[in-house]
Amino acid sequence: MSDDEKAADVNAGEVVPFPGEPKPDAAAPARVLAIANQKGGVGKTTTAINLGTALAAIGERVLIIDLDPQGNASTGLGIDQKSRQISTYDLITGERPLREAILPTAVPHLHIAPSTMDLSGFELEVGHSRDRAYRLRAALGKLNEVAPGQVAYTYVLIDCPPSLNLLTINAMAAANAILVPLQCEFFALEGLSQLLKTVEQVKQTLNPELAIHGIVLTMFDARNNLSGQVVADVRAFMGAKVYDTIIPRNVRVSEAPSYGKPVLVYDLKCVGSEAYLRLATEIIQREKTLIASAPRSSGPVGSGD
Repeated sequence: MSDDEKAADVNAGEVVPFPGEPKPDAAAPARVLAIANQKGGVGKTTTAINLGTALAAIGERVLIIDLDPQGNASTGLGIDQKSRQISTYDLITGERPLREAILPTAVPHLHIAPSTMDLSGFELEVGHSRDRAYRLRAALGKLNEVAPGQVAYTYVLIDCPPSLNLLTINAMAAANAILVPLQCEFFALEGLSQLLKTVEQVKQTLNPELAIHGIVLTMFDARNNLSGQVVADVRAFMGAKVYDTIIPRNVRVSEAPSYGKPVLVYDLKCVGSEAYLRLATEIIQREKTLIASAPRSSGPVGSGD
């Protein structure tokens, strides 16, 4: 039985968004996007879940890597604790291969490698290892060397923890590009310069192909004049790196995780769902430019020294 058939069986009776036509299986490397910001509460996990769902809805095969010890992406996709027998901790410590950690979700073509609190001890355990920054890259290395019936993913989204720790560095070392959620609030730009500096350091020392994919403005409140000013300030500071799509503050987006569902499953027609579908389309369009301008190589996913 294929992974998608398992998903259909496990989640029989679930209402899921319109599944797009799946991409053909192939051994081509998946595009890896790390969703990162060291500030908490800016919408990283919400973006990972709903962007992943939106990409799956337009026909991509998507894997979410939950790299946050809190495991909110796993919970938000309906993966309970007892189902997380093998987690991202096991794969980045080298104890189990990535394929064994992957679980289906209620969304066709969207899978997840869940996390547990064990991840919180990762830095202490491997902090002195030579390959400490490349553990996730190594785990992703053979992801699309698939056996019959397995999914060949087109996108991997990494939900990073709210800090610039070794887990986030692993995500950046494994990624093709970074997607930065930025909340429309007074302190939006605070810390962004530090994140950009870290990305540049990783690019120089660990992953020369790393790029900023874009900045997505989240939790926009049209009734608040400050939100509009933040949008203007961020666009002036980051220019074309800021996506045109803005994710509004929306109660349905906030409610959906408590039901273990992406908002596109919880309420497909709400403004939050529409925004994430627009963002997915914009990301696909921007991908064409990034891929065309990237150095020719086998990509960052592989083993490191």
